[in-house]
Amino acid sequence: MDMMSPTECLLQMCDEHFSLEDYQSGVPRWCTGCGDNAILAAVQRLCRDEALRPEKTVFVSGIGCSSRFPHYMKTYGFHGIHGRALPVAEGVKMSRPDLTVFVNTGDGDCCSIGAAHWIHAIRYNMNLTVFLHDNQIYGLTKKQASPTSPLGTRSNTTPKGSYLEALNPLSVTLGVQNVSFVAQAVDWIPELLFDIVKAAYHHKGLSFVRIVQRCPEWLPDLYDPWMQDPNRIQVLHHADGLQPSPGIAKIYKNQVEHDPMNLNRAREIASTQGDIPVGILYRNPSVPCYEETRGVDRIVTPEWTRSGLNTELDKYTVWPQGESRQAA
Repeated sequence: MDMMSPTECLLQMCDEHFSLEDYQSGVPRWCTGCGDNAILAAVQRLCRDEALRPEKTVFVSGIGCSSRFPHYMKTYGFHGIHGRALPVAEGVKMSRPDLTVFVNTGDGDCCSIGAAHWIHAIRYNMNLTVFLHDNQIYGLTKKQASPTSPLGTRSNTTPKGSYLEALNPLSVTLGVQNVSFVAQAVDWIPELLFDIVKAAYHHKGLSFVRIVQRCPEWLPDLYDPWMQDPNRIQVLHHADGLQPSPGIAKIYKNQVEHDPMNLNRAREIASTQGDIPVGILYRNPSVPCYEETRGVDRIVTPEWTRSGLNTELDKYTVWPQGESRQAA
């Protein structure tokens, strides 16, 4: 059992309260109307409502518009390189299992250069909360087709229209061994977005949430049909899943009862053409977490880290002529 520091004991004895301002850092540089703004608001609200201590919370990202996320959270953060958010987050969790770790990644970042890491992260099922910001285009690099771009998308890399059917992140994730939580949200229904973000946070294991988001700069009209016709949003509900409020049910009448333990049905829903399913597709809390399987039961201290680094780096030390490593 891990020993708490005196400071942690005192913090637990106190009734901690946080405001949104405790998690807000800087002014987001996303375009007006970008879905990333809605995702940021939902996550900051989650941190406040769950009283997540900023010094015990980490946001990890790769490269892209979505990956600026850590800059706008007043917590620890790591803005990594393209496609590598998941292995970095896994390293953090293995070294510091006491930390709450979130991952923010985009459709290009996760589903293209980071695809191998995505697949194996699902398989490892570490206790991480992963948000895939899917606007179906490369936004930061000014409109190139991404793996999730619809067939026929005209972009700077596909001026005559993309030639391939779009990759379905939900179907791919649901097909990986050890998958334990898959959900889908849309940025323009903030109440359901928050409910799904909250459910993902409370799941023990890797929570994968695909968030369908708007890009007002490069694909401004892409989701207009679904925004203008609420009946094209398929709201998934169940006693063990999402339970929409009466207000949501009044507007979004296309309600489907779905047991999130039913993996085969989840795969069918993920392949839905036309309507956008919103809710928890799959949840299985019995899948073991990799970090627990490996028996990580200690908190890595700075001293332990320094000792390990010095031991490894000493292997490559170029010693002065005539001086042995043993003598040093």
